[in-house]
Amino acid sequence: MIDDKRIKAERITDERGRDAILEVLSATYQNEKGWIVDPAAQFPSADIQRPDVAWFTVRLDGRPVGVLRTLYDPPIRQYANYSLEPIDGRLDIESFLKHNRIAEVGRFAVVAEHRGNVLLAAALMRAATEEMVACGYTHVLTDVFEDDPHSPLGFHTRVMGFMPVATHDHGELHCTSRRVTLVLDLKSSYLRLKARGNWMYRYLTAHWSDALHQRFAA
Repeated sequence: MIDDKRIKAERITDERGRDAILEVLSATYQNEKGWIVDPAAQFPSADIQRPDVAWFTVRLDGRPVGVLRTLYDPPIRQYANYSLEPIDGRLDIESFLKHNRIAEVGRFAVVAEHRGNVLLAAALMRAATEEMVACGYTHVLTDVFEDDPHSPLGFHTRVMGFMPVATHDHGELHCTSRRVTLVLDLKSSYLRLKARGNWMYRYLTAHWSDALHQRFAA
């Protein structure tokens, strides 16, 4: 694992940062995976100023090598259009979306040559989740492709604590793989990682103020 001092994750606030996002999306989602046609359409310039969208990049020695997008309060109708098939029939997904503060994570990618370095994915999640907690969000929603060899499913479930709640066959990306919808309860994840006392808890909360920790006090 490489030195964390060589890694920097940041929220995108200008066109220079947007160019870095497009570089990574072009290498991963467009050229490697074939999931998109035009990287620029994924991140229009106008989105830089949108309060409900946040893009993050992670750099290794100054070079952009990973990206992540957060959508705050995603519209419920978007999920209705996906014809979700619940994994646990007891979960009312529509009610869950209505009664919790949801942030959706997507366009999560690390370039192929650095994909084995878990710190790059962790740095993106650290930047994104710190902002979510500061803004009062309670849960994170994301989709992963079931048969993608580079799926972040293992990282999300084993490291972060996401739970699979539904599947669906269609989405925004050009991929025939079935999607698995995952949900993360931010407070539950925080308490679980804290109880374990492992490096991931210390890493994810390294920049947190006391006020952020108090949000999740048991």
